Amino acid sequence: MKIIEVIDSSTRQQFLDIVEDIYKNDTNYVRPLDIEIENIFNPKTNSFHAHGKAIRWILQNDAGETIGRVAAFINDKKAHTFQQATGGMGFFECINDKAASNLLMDTCRNWLQANGMEAMDGPINFGENDNFWGLLIYGFTHPAIGMNYNPPYYQEFFESYGFSTYFEQVSNHLDLTKPMPERFAKIAEWVSKKEGYRFEHFKLAQIEKYSKDFQNIYNNAWQFHENFSPMDDITVQESLAKMKDFLDERFIWFGYINDDPAAFMVCIPDVNQIIKHMHGKTNLWAKLKFAYHRWRGTIDRLRVVIMGVKPAYQKLGLESALIMSAKKEVEKTKHYKEVELSWVGDFNPKMRALHESTGATLGKTH
Repeated sequence: MKIIEVIDSSTRQQFLDIVEDIYKNDTNYVRPLDIEIENIFNPKTNSFHAHGKAIRWILQNDAGETIGRVAAFINDKKAHTFQQATGGMGFFECINDKAASNLLMDTCRNWLQANGMEAMDGPINFGENDNFWGLLIYGFTHPAIGMNYNPPYYQEFFESYGFSTYFEQVSNHLDLTKPMPERFAKIAEWVSKKEGYRFEHFKLAQIEKYSKDFQNIYNNAWQFHENFSPMDDITVQESLAKMKDFLDERFIWFGYINDDPAAFMVCIPDVNQIIKHMHGKTNLWAKLKFAYHRWRGTIDRLRVVIMGVKPAYQKLGLESALIMSAKKEVEKTKHYKEVELSWVGDFNPKMRALHESTGATLGKTH
């Protein structure tokens, strides 16, 4: 077997195309758009390169066939906030062969050690954790946009190599065809009518305002999390740029208390239901497919990407009001059937309890 660094158009294409072999018999798999993957490794489109570096490889067998891939990266903003200097690995794909898997992981490990790292987290993304993050171990169903999907046998690869669970993220599924639990609905209505409280959805025409409000809430709400790094203007703009082609402003909500940005919820249509038909491409034919399936109303699922509340305004029920506000907009459309609430860590029992209070049930575990 031979490890080859991805450095030209040929190796880049092999890095992308390996998934066609790995998932050829898996009807649930959705190939991400090639350009989305490539943008992660492009310093011009991913600001993380300004404070870090990334490298990727493919693995070929003795016959010259590509049988695996992997990437390694160092985020200088976070690497040294851990007890041990910690780098990351991700975008791992491999045939069901432990020797091949070990060689891919060894390659990441050796590169990270050579660059001063003492520990390796994975699989993670070279970017925010709303995309390409975590190892799926339960719920091998159709993945929502941005959510990692992998064959079940990857778990044994990672555990036998020496990885152990750092934290567990769960995604819950909510049936939108059913009414919200009565107690949840009453609390949400009561909160939404409190004096000084205001809830409004995102508006593209005021994108700068809402970007600043998002950043304000995020940096305040996450500041006490382990290894926290503030989100800057560029990262917020990149995140919105990724979603601009398919976001629906009616499903992104902000809560204000006496005009102070207090809470937000970002919910997007699960465009993976269309991307599945595009096989990673964005050529003219693929774009026509996208337009056709969007016209047909193929998307009937949503994904809640992130929700945040400033510490000063927690325990006030703002999350309930945000969810109910979005639910009312969903009901007007009449064609969304389900929402994936993804995701929430085992270190956040309050948010897990909130998901359960909506009537949502466990869908996936990463």
